[in-house]
Amino acid sequence: MVSAPETLRDPVVVPIRSMGPSHRGRIETHLLSLGPDDRYLRFGYQATDEQVQRYVAQLDFEHDDVFGIYNRKLELIAMAHLAFSRDPQANRCAEFGVSVLAKARGRGYGSRLFERAAIHARNEGVDLLFIHALSENQAMLKIARKAGATLERFGSETEAHLRLPPATLDSRMSELLVEQIAQTDYRLKRQVKSFWDFLAGVRETRQGVREGRHKSGS
Repeated sequence: MVSAPETLRDPVVVPIRSMGPSHRGRIETHLLSLGPDDRYLRFGYQATDEQVQRYVAQLDFEHDDVFGIYNRKLELIAMAHLAFSRDPQANRCAEFGVSVLAKARGRGYGSRLFERAAIHARNEGVDLLFIHALSENQAMLKIARKAGATLERFGSETEAHLRLPPATLDSRMSELLVEQIAQTDYRLKRQVKSFWDFLAGVRETRQGVREGRHKSGS
């Protein structure tokens, strides 16, 4: 069984930040933006808006971890859910799930999120990472194969499992670094968005003043 890579070695940094309860609204917006086919592949069934909202409401940020990639407009374009086993007999296992908006595909975000989740999982003592996917979900299975996971098909579903090596100083420092980069990136994007929102408000006010003057002078 092939083990996960020691660190994130790709020179191109994609800021991936951990998310908490304050991001629940953005997570819901992201998942509701998925089309019917994408929801089917992500959840394994044709999830309705209500089922998606229930899933988001039940996310346990104390027990599990959620990671996301934001664009410049602070839109959550890709996210991953790392769910840790609740079974005392399998407490060193975790499951990975991912979704990427259609407009953000083809950039390797799914694989990056898997790498991020794998490093965090091993640093938390997990030694076996699972992916449960529909056999037709080729994007997910490609991520698993690329990571070196072992795949087993059971009819319409495929299970992939990846053995994780023990945490090292390198893996812990790598996670601290990528999280720090992601947090800084998010703060900068938030500041830029606030600035442009402020300018948009100023323009709108000025336009309203001009229109008011025009009407009063007519």
